[in-house]
Amino acid sequence: MKVQNIEAVAIEIPLKRNFGGSTYSVLKRCTVITRARTDEGLVSEVYNGDNREHGREIVRLIHEALAPRVAGMDVLEVERAWQAMFQLTHASGDRKTLLEAVACVDCALWDLVGKARGKTVSALLGGDRDRLPIISIGGYYMEGKTLADIGREMEAYRAAGMMGCKFKVGGLAPEEDAKRVEAARKAAGPDFVLVVDANRGWNAREAIRFARSVEHLDIGWFEEPCHWYDDVALMARVRQATRIPVTAGQCEITSHGVRRLVDAGAVDFVNFDVSEGGGVTDWRRAAEICRTAGVRMAHHEESQISRQLLAGVSHGTYVECFADPDRDPVWQAVWANRPEIRNGMMEVGTEPGFGIQLDWKLVERFRIA
Repeated sequence: MKVQNIEAVAIEIPLKRNFGGSTYSVLKRCTVITRARTDEGLVSEVYNGDNREHGREIVRLIHEALAPRVAGMDVLEVERAWQAMFQLTHASGDRKTLLEAVACVDCALWDLVGKARGKTVSALLGGDRDRLPIISIGGYYMEGKTLADIGREMEAYRAAGMMGCKFKVGGLAPEEDAKRVEAARKAAGPDFVLVVDANRGWNAREAIRFARSVEHLDIGWFEEPCHWYDDVALMARVRQATRIPVTAGQCEITSHGVRRLVDAGAVDFVNFDVSEGGGVTDWRRAAEICRTAGVRMAHHEESQISRQLLAGVSHGTYVECFADPDRDPVWQAVWANRPEIRNGMMEVGTEPGFGIQLDWKLVERFRIA
């Protein structure tokens, strides 16, 4: 069975308000949809990324640079296809965007492999879990938001069936953000998973001050605590100074970057993002690096993909989503067969491949390329 052709579509959906963390703003929800077809009629259907600026460029790269490289290959030759695409990074001036495009194609090929073999991607990776715990990303900074509003937000996540929340910090002084986290814990209760994400907002001293002030709140992990320019060394310092586990990896674009985090003793969890890092083929390499080092795997967003990956490895943890309907209309509406969330758990699904079905009327409505 051969890869016949590949098409990609970029969509952008404006959001009703700014969902910002400590170092960024989010005003629209963007993603790239990839469909690969075989000469025997199988069609993949996946979407990747929360890309906010360059969906058109990713589509161009897929059509002009990547699709010609894999057309005609056997669908089972995913490693060969990945290597053919990755070769382009050596001469690329924008490796990050190119690897996002590679991720789209690679995930589409894994979807085809699953459909060809009648297995989920989780099963292809060797996993057997049928559901995973799910947490919502939240705690965004918004003008006029009070501690009482934070409490109501946590209650809303509980009502939506979430097991926990990944809460944004790093945008204020450590003491002020500690008050916000304390309000979240008080409202959510002791059995609610609460992890925090600074999005590289602090230096090491500030991160340590914050961590020590919230250790008593049973924080599951402290994600990306320190500034980007020396994050590995700074995170290792934070990890040594606090009982809270440290998490990072979403900003890495290869499994080699994950190895750098692990070798430095900087992390307890890695949340390498399949859509940023070249797809499933390289994600499983990162997962193996972490397994042998005793580091657990999380995943940055992308529950439509990550549910299969995290269920496919023994050291996978929480699936992440945006439970606020205003933050992720793709998750809420465009993913047409998204499983219901019950009692803090998300079904992995039994459909072959990634098992994704999309609402193509909405896709065409928000299509930009």
